[in-house]
Amino acid sequence: MKKNKPQCTLVQLFSVLAMFAGIILIMGCEGTQGPSGADKSTLERIQQEKVVRLGYANEAPYAYMDNETGQLTGEAPEIAKKILKQMGIKNIEGVLTEFGSLIPGLKAKRFDIIAAGMYITPQRCREIAFSNPTYGIGEAFIVQAGNPLNLHSYDDVASHPSARIGVTAGAVELQYARSTGIPNDRIVILPDPPSAVAAVQAKRVDAFAATSLTVHNLLEKTDTRIERAQPFHDPIIDGKTVVGYGAFGFRKEDEKLLAEFNKHLEKFIGTAQHLSLIEPFGFTEADLPGEITAAQLCQPND
Repeated sequence: MKKNKPQCTLVQLFSVLAMFAGIILIMGCEGTQGPSGADKSTLERIQQEKVVRLGYANEAPYAYMDNETGQLTGEAPEIAKKILKQMGIKNIEGVLTEFGSLIPGLKAKRFDIIAAGMYITPQRCREIAFSNPTYGIGEAFIVQAGNPLNLHSYDDVASHPSARIGVTAGAVELQYARSTGIPNDRIVILPDPPSAVAAVQAKRVDAFAATSLTVHNLLEKTDTRIERAQPFHDPIIDGKTVVGYGAFGFRKEDEKLLAEFNKHLEKFIGTAQHLSLIEPFGFTEADLPGEITAAQLCQPND
């Protein structure tokens, strides 16, 4: 009997250890199932942290860093500040990104929202979601003084045997250029608008294509070696005159954030407060988007 007693104690010891191991395992499993930061939506996270990161491309008047104040400003950031404040989020962090890297940066979660006046296009809609638009405007060219090649439209560039057009990387103007028949070897892709202005001045390109407001803003800051092409004819693609509609970009999985943002945006766009806010950036009531929605603009061009 005395010889068997240690064996019985050893069995009991293993049983106790097994019991405790089971309890620890169960507790560990329950811990992984509980709420965690990874389970929170972007909307829940930014509401809790009271801060949101905005991706922008430093293109006035849409979104840029004001050198005098050191503050992120422009049409898109100022609207975002108003909307996000209504959502209980007061702290804004700007994340400067090249325009062509905005969508990859959003998808990689470097920031939460694209606030850069980005046009809604069917191609972009395949990658990200958009708020409803905040404006709708046309195009313009910057050309060398005197417009020596007489370029007043994308068609003029396409029909000229040697005219070269500059476009910003990732911008919709590349699509316009190709759709109007300008060959790739006469399209020069540049990293940002200031680089494009320099390219026109240096005669590396004969025209720089951008939105009318971008062109207006750039010419206010540059010398007389360049000018705006006057008159200018917006491109006609698939039988329709092109108007660009700008909006905020969101990750496709951030449906709650987009829905909440759109809810407040709908009540704000077109109000006296909105028009007063965007007036310093060159926008007027004529630039309002009307009744068109992101869902309509995301439809493929048949």
